[in-house]
Amino acid sequence: MNTDRWAHPAEWRETQDLLPPAERDLPVDRHEFHKERLMALIHDESRTTVPGTPARPGEQRSWFRRPAVAVPLAAFALAGVVAGGVALTGQGGDSSGVATGPLLTTDIGTASVAGTGDLLDRISLAAAAQPVQQPQAGQFTYVDAVTADTFVRTKDDKSSVVSEKPHRRQVWLSPDGRKGWLTEPGDTPADGMTLDSTEQMSAAWDGLAKLPKDPDALLKKLYADSEGQGNSPDQAAFSRIGELLGDSVPPAGLEAALYKAAAKIPGVVRVDNATDAKGRQGIAVARMDKVSGQREEWIFEKNSLDFLGTRTVQVTEGQNPNAEDRLIKTGTVLYISAVTSRAVVDGIKQTPERAS
Repeated sequence: MNTDRWAHPAEWRETQDLLPPAERDLPVDRHEFHKERLMALIHDESRTTVPGTPARPGEQRSWFRRPAVAVPLAAFALAGVVAGGVALTGQGGDSSGVATGPLLTTDIGTASVAGTGDLLDRISLAAAAQPVQQPQAGQFTYVDAVTADTFVRTKDDKSSVVSEKPHRRQVWLSPDGRKGWLTEPGDTPADGMTLDSTEQMSAAWDGLAKLPKDPDALLKKLYADSEGQGNSPDQAAFSRIGELLGDSVPPAGLEAALYKAAAKIPGVVRVDNATDAKGRQGIAVARMDKVSGQREEWIFEKNSLDFLGTRTVQVTEGQNPNAEDRLIKTGTVLYISAVTSRAVVDGIKQTPERAS
């Protein structure tokens, strides 16, 4: 479970009575790719927000781990569901060794609106100065990251909050979004799993290249695409930007435009101290979802302003929490990531270091 990187979980109510209940809640945001494949199989785009339920940087995400709306995979009872020939068994509990890390917590950094617009302007300028390689036919975009989730696990009628150890997550995606590969210990076979689909994934280069670069037009598009998702339109749009930053290789000009668009979203603040999944210290641009009480943070290196990663922190109890929500105390890190590489490579399973 995680972020309102997304803090706006969505549930597909239409399928809840069709499958047996899952033994435990699965870490939602780390399964966004699996969700995308299920979406392609069942051809159902219906989404429903469940106010007050903790969500993963993006539980506002489309095809990503987060965060534009994450689908709690426990609702699909993934044990027994087969997507594209791969059995999704919901690994990540004690048997896989993934959810064995210490509980992820942090000091809640002070948030301030002062200087946020100026910070985003400087981040935008820094992003615009970075070279961007455009993938050609037959190539793949590649995102290498370290991630970890915190979620509520229920076993033998007893619920507890557990965290994963930070682990590597590698994603390859063709420009048209119809071919891809995911490798993530605990959630895929050791060699990974295919992401091939007849439907274009929302983080594919070709689709992202069509987004407007004008900040006003881009923000309008983000609001339209995330309509009905999350606990508020502003939070849904903010989370959508966060998922693009963390889970894609943005085309030239898009990343800079995303930061300028974010500056126009009400409630966006700066947090002067934040740490990514690799322990790198940085400064954050953030927004809190008042319904869930979770704050989504985008973390940047303080000097270069390079994007480092994201995290979602439980800042307040939130509104109308249920018994499970109350187990998650303030200061709990629900999702954390560190992007280590965003690149274009010539083939699946190839990394920039291994490129010939």
